[in-house]
Amino acid sequence: MNKSILVTKRNGQKEPINLDKIHKVITWAAEGLDNVSVSQVELRSHIQFYDGIRTSDIHETIIRAAADLISQDAPDYQYLAARLAVFHLRKKAYGQFTPPSLYDHVKKLVDSERYDRHLLEDYTQEDFEQMDKIIDHWRDMSFSYAAVKQLEGKYLVQNRVTGEIYESAQFLYILVAACLFANYPKETRLNYIKRFYDAVSTFKISLPTPIMAGVRTPTRQFSSCVLIECDDNLDSINATASAIVKYVSQRAGIGVNAGRIRALGSSIRGGEAFHTGCIPFYKYFQTAVKSCSQGGVRGGAATVFYPLWHLEVESLLVLRNNRGVEENRVRHLDYGVQINKLMYQRLIKNENITLFSPSDVLGLYDAFFADQDKFETLYHQYEQDPNIRKREVKAVELFALLMQERASTGRIYIQNVDHCNTHSPFNAQLAPVHQSNLCMEIALPTKPLNNVNDEHGEIALCTLSAFNLGKIESLDDFEELADLAVRALDSLLDYQDYPVPAARNSSLNRRTLGIGVINYAYYLAKHGVKYSDGSANNLTHRTFEAMQYYLLKASNNLAKEKGTCPLFSQTTYSQGILPIDTYKKDLDTITKEPLHYDWESLRASIKTYGLRNSTLSALMPSETSSQISNATNGIEPPRGFISVKASKDGILKQVVPEYNHLKNFYELLWQIPNNTGYLQLVGIMQKFIDQSISANTNYDPAKFPNNKVPMKQLLSDLLTAYKFGVKTLYYHNTRDGAEDIQGDIVPTTHSDDGCEGGACKI
Repeated sequence: MNKSILVTKRNGQKEPINLDKIHKVITWAAEGLDNVSVSQVELRSHIQFYDGIRTSDIHETIIRAAADLISQDAPDYQYLAARLAVFHLRKKAYGQFTPPSLYDHVKKLVDSERYDRHLLEDYTQEDFEQMDKIIDHWRDMSFSYAAVKQLEGKYLVQNRVTGEIYESAQFLYILVAACLFANYPKETRLNYIKRFYDAVSTFKISLPTPIMAGVRTPTRQFSSCVLIECDDNLDSINATASAIVKYVSQRAGIGVNAGRIRALGSSIRGGEAFHTGCIPFYKYFQTAVKSCSQGGVRGGAATVFYPLWHLEVESLLVLRNNRGVEENRVRHLDYGVQINKLMYQRLIKNENITLFSPSDVLGLYDAFFADQDKFETLYHQYEQDPNIRKREVKAVELFALLMQERASTGRIYIQNVDHCNTHSPFNAQLAPVHQSNLCMEIALPTKPLNNVNDEHGEIALCTLSAFNLGKIESLDDFEELADLAVRALDSLLDYQDYPVPAARNSSLNRRTLGIGVINYAYYLAKHGVKYSDGSANNLTHRTFEAMQYYLLKASNNLAKEKGTCPLFSQTTYSQGILPIDTYKKDLDTITKEPLHYDWESLRASIKTYGLRNSTLSALMPSETSSQISNATNGIEPPRGFISVKASKDGILKQVVPEYNHLKNFYELLWQIPNNTGYLQLVGIMQKFIDQSISANTNYDPAKFPNNKVPMKQLLSDLLTAYKFGVKTLYYHNTRDGAEDIQGDIVPTTHSDDGCEGGACKI
């Protein structure tokens, strides 16, 4: 390398390049890592240097050089690249590698209105000095490269126009803790801050995108998921669109229940006009969803729900289809199709399904969710009524169209509405579940809005988090983690703002939480069991039993301190009914694992003292936020030992945890022969989870004759999911045959925590 190359400093001055300095930085970053070569990184960097190169570009070049070397044979380059990236990030944020004192940092960012002013009102300089002693900035060195880039791109407080960054990760973690426990008594809050900081900064608890990006800033909306129900009138439709805009702009992913909207050709105002049907209003919702960019954190996204028996269903099922014209397509929304036992029975018996406009069949739509016996009675009654507009279709043809569109777009989701209400934490007569959310893991009561300030409507919000199963050494570890997660998220409900009254009422009356898991694939590999062969069934049963037990115990203890949620009486928990009482008994055929915890004492305590939260658990995708913890996402098997993910920061490579030790124990997605074992595991999880689960189905056409997945297989998997009590199905993934030697490329633009890309990221 020619030492005459000049470097342009930050102040504009030029000086000869200092290769020794670069060597020292790379050597520092490589300390303690296996199978990494400082000289390899230097060689790859040097050939890209040029006369006049800026110092910041030198940093970027050596970071990329290290990141390009990440491979299955040398996974530790992901940590070498990460350390270099952290070094560069801190230089940008602070002008030096060593962070400033916490108090000075907070004061500076409060003064520039990037942090919430309450931090300086609730805490003294002495408090911040105590917190400074808790912080371990060296934990930044535990991040993988993909994690640092996600932090830099999505979570750290920054100017998204200029790209300036103002903080590093440990300040993020300690200040989230400080905000969430600010209202705790002064004699206990520092202890909670320390415990919560330690749990999140060592990746035992994973936080969703809205919390990581937003808590400590003046924007106080941190719920990942928003569920909005629309009634069959213009006032409600307009109120729904307005609520969508408000929440999309504040980082949330949207679920819209539009199933009440009457069908095309229905009578309006006693026959004064014909109704234009659902599609124009879906387009209206699509425009609302895409009107805001969510501050650069992620794009707006929504899932719209409707029942399989809707008169327009055949037109609605093809809305994402590439064929057709714009007038009859709404391609930038996802769709959730709602099904129940009667629909499946018609399929199995090769009978017909009768389609109705919800406006023509009084009471049928509400009974579809609240009372399955009543629904069946009314459905049969309306089928026989010659005065009601209807149309019959063969059940097998309708289900085939549903599954064909699900397969071709990947984004037609399934909600089994009877399971969502019969195996539910809510009394379906008092608080029926009418919909799910963007990512199909939330199942909460909603009521339509009549106007945007309607206090009688109910917009459901869910605040998410996740346990990192890879950090669980004993199932009793859940006790401490559940206590911290429940307390933190419950505090957040009071801490955040509510731009729509219907959301405030629902959130503060029901206090719903959705705590899930990440790193399940690693957890299985670590225990030497697989998705496909039933060997993970008993472990999964024990794990999710412990998780739900300790979540309920934590909420029960919090209720003793702070009181129950005001609408606790609308839960099945208030009747002493627990998830272990209402699960699908078909699960007993695939696991004989007994219950290991004292559920009867817990039941008695819940009946006596109640719960602080109506719901505690939901299993979300966590596609992006799991990267922060260097974990496999959610409950999904990895597609390759190295995931190669396209993001706005370029291609990010991340190696599965403990690849060198566990590579023979991981079961990769396309190695799994079929969906049966996975769906059985989802059913076992659902036995304990009180909301729902973002569960995917996956198909490799190469495993079938003529490279085509038979319709019979798709329908069989749908029925298997229903049999084992699965409430919702999220993506339908099809292997496209494209191979990458390091793993399949997975876009991160629309999935996750809150549905990343959408919202539910966690």
